[in-house]
Amino acid sequence: MMEEQLREFGASVDALIRGEHIGRQRTRDMFREVLLNEQPDLQQGAFLAALTSAGPTPEEIAGSWEAIFELDTVKARPEVDRVLVENCGTGMDRIKTFNVSTLASVVAAAGGVYMAKHGARAITSKCGIVDMAETLGVDVECDASVVRRSVEVAGIGLFNGMSAKVHPQALSRILSQIRFGTILNIAGSLANPASPEVGVRGVYAKELVLPLALTMREMGYQRGIVAHGLDASGERGMDELSTLGRTIIAEFHGDGEIDSYEITPQAMGLPVAQEREVLSSLDREREAARFIRVLMGKEKGARRDIVALNTAPILYLCGDASSLQEGVGKAMDILASGKGLDKLRDWVRVQNTGDPGEKLERLDRMAELV
Repeated sequence: MMEEQLREFGASVDALIRGEHIGRQRTRDMFREVLLNEQPDLQQGAFLAALTSAGPTPEEIAGSWEAIFELDTVKARPEVDRVLVENCGTGMDRIKTFNVSTLASVVAAAGGVYMAKHGARAITSKCGIVDMAETLGVDVECDASVVRRSVEVAGIGLFNGMSAKVHPQALSRILSQIRFGTILNIAGSLANPASPEVGVRGVYAKELVLPLALTMREMGYQRGIVAHGLDASGERGMDELSTLGRTIIAEFHGDGEIDSYEITPQAMGLPVAQEREVLSSLDREREAARFIRVLMGKEKGARRDIVALNTAPILYLCGDASSLQEGVGKAMDILASGKGLDKLRDWVRVQNTGDPGEKLERLDRMAELV
């Protein structure tokens, strides 16, 4: 490697450490060097940490995404007859909730929305979306083509962001080596092989709400909502819409306008929850059982409420609800019907490369016990 290339890369890292910003093109170029492994591991790690610490701009997030999507993402666009939606959280938040966004995806899919999810195993949380889907019986190590078919047939699919079958060049290599949150939690998750038109994203800090909405709009999303939920004190947050306190939202539309506003549980017709009621445990099997209980309509408390609240923006952005409030009500109806469990069965049946019979039997046994 040329000494000049090392020095140029290092100079940009120095700039980030000083709090300066390097723009979309330079960020894209540096990410290309990281993805192609053209820099030593120490330089790569320093770059990821410095860019995250500096607080990336919308342009820098877009540059990061652009490099990952172009160089290291298998393209797998499903053929469906309506808009394709993704929802996820960035992680790195202070309140570690259970897998709310995953449950919201299944509920929305049970309501007729096509969900193309893209996530990872736990890095900063207790149980990531890939961990939970795997526990429930979904094949998370399958080819991207299997996920595409799952979206088309079952209405929901999950691309594993830590799999070389989805990101063959480097993302899986990098994520397997780090145990701290970086810009990859944002930019990497945006590199969805399905290229959805509509997105709902939770972020770990309120300062990221508007910048990420601007980034998604620049990337070509037609509509989207970016949210950061707060606890009762307003001092600690989650990468979900919150039933503990206020939620800060940036909503963007096809015409390019961005609306910023806040909602409360009460305004959505929901009671305020206690934090302990929505936290995740360390036990994946226990969390899977709770997951199934919510989908069966047996959960009547805080877990049901926060899932309904986080399903609402999906239904609203797709035009299946005229407002977030109406979206909450429709999500409640889907949950009460038990259709969510049927949709989970569909997902397990289709997103598997082998015979899913044994996994479906295990899922049914779990359902009998909750």
